[in-house]
Amino acid sequence: MSEALRHWTAGGATLAYAALCAAIYARQRHRAKARAAAAVDLAGTADSPVLVLHATQTGLAEQWAWATAEALHRSGTPARVLALNALDADLLAGTLRALFIASTYGEGDAPDGASAFADAVMHRPAALAHLRYAVLALGDRQYSEFCGFGRRLDAWLQAAGATPEFARIDVDRGDPEALQRWHEHLGLVAPAASAGAETAFHAWTLRQREHLNPGSLGGPIHRLHLQAPAGMAPHWEAGDLVDLHLDSDPARPRAYSICSIPEEGDLQLMVRQTRHPNGRPGAASGLLTETLQPGQSVPLRLRPHPGFRLHPDAQRPLLLIGNGTGLAGLRALLRERIRRGQHENWLVFGERQRAHDRLLDDELTAWQAEGRLARLDWVFSRDGDDVAYVQHRLLHEAAQVSAWCERGAVVHVCGSLQGMAAAVDLALRQILGEPAMQRLQREGRYRRDVY
Repeated sequence: MSEALRHWTAGGATLAYAALCAAIYARQRHRAKARAAAAVDLAGTADSPVLVLHATQTGLAEQWAWATAEALHRSGTPARVLALNALDADLLAGTLRALFIASTYGEGDAPDGASAFADAVMHRPAALAHLRYAVLALGDRQYSEFCGFGRRLDAWLQAAGATPEFARIDVDRGDPEALQRWHEHLGLVAPAASAGAETAFHAWTLRQREHLNPGSLGGPIHRLHLQAPAGMAPHWEAGDLVDLHLDSDPARPRAYSICSIPEEGDLQLMVRQTRHPNGRPGAASGLLTETLQPGQSVPLRLRPHPGFRLHPDAQRPLLLIGNGTGLAGLRALLRERIRRGQHENWLVFGERQRAHDRLLDDELTAWQAEGRLARLDWVFSRDGDDVAYVQHRLLHEAAQVSAWCERGAVVHVCGSLQGMAAAVDLALRQILGEPAMQRLQREGRYRRDVY
């Protein structure tokens, strides 16, 4: 290749990348403007609109908050939608009516969309005798602390002297009838279709399945490649989820992190096969890892997960932390970053044995060798006598973790709720300190997808 041609090629690549960044920025700016305009329209010129506050982990609480505000607006009541993390004590002290839609993270904890509010406001007594409020609590009955944060929020408001308009409504796994009941209690006309109603299920066809960890001490993990139905042009973003419909349990779709981005041409999942004590495989994991054969179809539904998507500021470094099949969501984020030309990425990933559990090793190693993955830390808990997990690696690399976060890094955590996510959270708080962690949360730079 001639020197002139090399210059033209490099220049063309630079221009293409600049155009891509500009398009991404323009799209995000358009969304932000549209949401801001919608908020202004709903609030009108009222001095004290009803606050509709959402505490969200996967985005459902936010969707329902907007639907509630729109219903209030249609009834002639000005409303203002805010994330609970955007609410401070002063604003709450000047509010006469507030509606809280609050999800719960893990075993009763505040979701990421409310953790800063819980730390900064709920840990102190308040005087809210002037406030009328209602709470819609979103949760999952498989956890012992069902709707734990919503219950705690309700108790805190009552202790502060606020007056409930009606008893708290607890919702199990996004029960679509709950929004109808919520609107009825508020004296509103519910929308014809439930807010945030997910798209319909479609038949996706299995093209290929790979066993990623033969010989592992853990359950077998498979990578699935699925093709959309003919004529369908599906769109999702890195960080989003997909729901699996089971005929045996239609009321409880199983959610999985998407492992790929649309530009790769297929929808990829990473699924670990689970088994009941009697040896029978789990209904969902058994279907995906064993029963379903190439050429056969399975009903899936794309589900947005705004709280785990990439931060709007694409220039920030990215610290990815996870274990097991949590690598699926992290891999999609990393793949999208690479597509955008953003290479300041650090992956800390934990599994059991180096010999069997280096999931997606060829791909990750190649990205690191090409300079697209700045740092790759494998952590194996069953090799040798010293038990090590991802939180131990973070503590060992505390200076580097701090340096990345001080430069504005966004932290994504994906994997098991029990053990990993809580331990990583404690490690980050020990490394960074509480003020820095609260800043990460306020700025949307601490994002989690755990199960």
